[in-house]
Amino acid sequence: MTTLTLDQLESGAQARITGFTATETNFRRKLLALGVMPGAQLEVRRFAPLGDPIQIQLRGSSISLRRQEASIIQVEVIG
Repeated sequence: MTTLTLDQLESGAQARITGFTATETNFRRKLLALGVMPGAQLEVRRFAPLGDPIQIQLRGSSISLRRQEASIIQVEVIG
């Protein structure tokens, strides 16, 4: 399995979060509060017409992240 960042995935891809790249602690806390944490499985649902933001399905919730925010989330593709 390959480790990528969330912004590199295609629509419909399923992945497991493995960690974060270097980022400020406050932003990492916000992600953790949304359930974006290592071990969580997600599915990339769709991209906005211009590619930003990205909509993901995570633990029964739909979350939209900017491409820049998604680029700090390291994932491992599954399935």
